[in-house]
Amino acid sequence: MPIINTVELCVVIVNYKTSELVIDVLESLKTEIDSRSMRVVIVDNDSQDDSAKDILSWIEDNRQTSSFSLVESAFNCGFSGGNNIGINSVEANYYLLLNSDTVVRPGAINALLETAKKNPRAGLIGPRLEWPDGKPQESCFHFHTPVSEFLKAASIGLFSRVLGRYIVARPVVHTVEHYHWVSFACVLIRSEVIKDIGLLDDEFFMYFEDVEFSYRAHKAGWKVIYQPDAHVVHLRGGSSPLKAQAKLRKKLPRYFYESRTRYFYLVYGYWGLIFANIAWTLGAAISGLREKLSKDYQSNTAQGQWRDTWINFTNPLKAYIHPKDYD
Repeated sequence: MPIINTVELCVVIVNYKTSELVIDVLESLKTEIDSRSMRVVIVDNDSQDDSAKDILSWIEDNRQTSSFSLVESAFNCGFSGGNNIGINSVEANYYLLLNSDTVVRPGAINALLETAKKNPRAGLIGPRLEWPDGKPQESCFHFHTPVSEFLKAASIGLFSRVLGRYIVARPVVHTVEHYHWVSFACVLIRSEVIKDIGLLDDEFFMYFEDVEFSYRAHKAGWKVIYQPDAHVVHLRGGSSPLKAQAKLRKKLPRYFYESRTRYFYLVYGYWGLIFANIAWTLGAAISGLREKLSKDYQSNTAQGQWRDTWINFTNPLKAYIHPKDYD
C-alpha cells in the first residue's frame, strides 16, 4: 500500500456496515480538516454490503475534500486490524482514531492537537464524549484489574466505596486530567508512541485492545490526557451490540471473552488471569445471592457468563475462531 509524504494529522475511521453513520461523521469533519496538512482514511472492514460504494459516492460528491480516501480490507480484521490498516496507509505526526458512530464538534480536533503540542510526553489525548444533547459520557478509566473484576460482578456499593480506586470508569470532570486510558471511540495518538511500542495488537478482534495499548504506552512512560474542551458526540451505536446486550443480560459475543482473557494474560500473567476469573466468579456469586434474597435487586451477570469468562484460559493467546469468521 503506497504511503504519502508525512502530514500533520491522519484521521482513521473503521467502517463495518455503518455507511450512513460514517457519512454523518465525514460531514462533521469537512470544516475541521485542513487539506494541506491533514488526511482522513476510511477503512471498510469487508462490510459485504453497499458501504464502500456509498462512501466512495460521498467522496466523489465532495471533491473539494481531496484529503478523504477509502481503503478496503480483504476481510473483517476487527477494530485493531482496521485501525492499523489506516495508520499504515499514511505517514503522520498524529493519528486520530474515530468511531463511525461519532460526530466531531467544531474546534475539537484543534483542541486535541494543541493539547498534544503543549504536552510533549502526552502520548494519547481523549476528548469529552457526549450525547447529542451535550450530556457527558464516561470516557476516562483506570486499568482493569482482578479487583475491578470482583467489584463489577458483585455490584455492591459498600465494596465499591471501600475499594473505589479500583473502579474502572472514572467520574466525569471538567478539567484537564491524567488517566490510565481513555475511550478509543475518539483518541489522538502521537506517532512517536506507535514507533515506541508498536501498533494496536490486532490479535484482539474487538474490546480491551484500547486498554492494552494504553498499558504499553503507560509502561513506556507516555501520559494519557483528557481534554474536556474538545467535544465529540458518541452515539454508542455502530458495529457492536455489546453494550445493549450487556444491559439486557443477553449472552455476549465470544470475541469479548477472548479479548478479556488475552488482556489479563498479557498484563498480569497466567496467574493474574486466573485470579481475575476467580475474583469475578466470587463477585458474581455474591450478586446472585443478593438477587435471590431481594426482590428489588437484579444481578448484572450476562447469560452464560459463568462459563464464558473462562474461554481460552488454558491457552490465553489462542483465538479459536479466525477474525474473518466473526459477524
